[in-house]
Amino acid sequence: MVQTPGSRPILATGGVVLKGSEVLLIQRGREPFKGQWSIPGGKVEHGERLEDAVRREVMEETGVTCEVLGLIGVFEAMPRREGEPHFVMADYACRWVSGEPLAADDAMDAAFMPLAEALAHVAWDETRRAVQGALRFAKEAG
Repeated sequence: MVQTPGSRPILATGGVVLKGSEVLLIQRGREPFKGQWSIPGGKVEHGERLEDAVRREVMEETGVTCEVLGLIGVFEAMPRREGEPHFVMADYACRWVSGEPLAADDAMDAAFMPLAEALAHVAWDETRRAVQGALRFAKEAG
């Protein structure tokens, strides 16, 4: 893959927001992966802390307020074709605090889903791993 001059990986965050035994998902309204279900998240702004970015992105995309429990892991979405971005995503386990999901920003839909349904809806294996990773934080947090 040829890298264009000045191109760099894009730093983003994602939040696996748990409400009891349900997971918050959004249906992407833009490329990449338009129409597919995923966790809420997006690009980190210059000077923004990662945990602040994940809380902001969850609020912007769904109207839900969350508490960050901890870092699940760092995942990459590598470009598959020339010109596609390379994303580096820090995914966090979060707990629902308030609000009901309402699709906003670049989400077509947003909903809490039971765990099995959420895992069946997400298109990317890395996202499934992140969702499963969040369950460990939820158990530890009680």
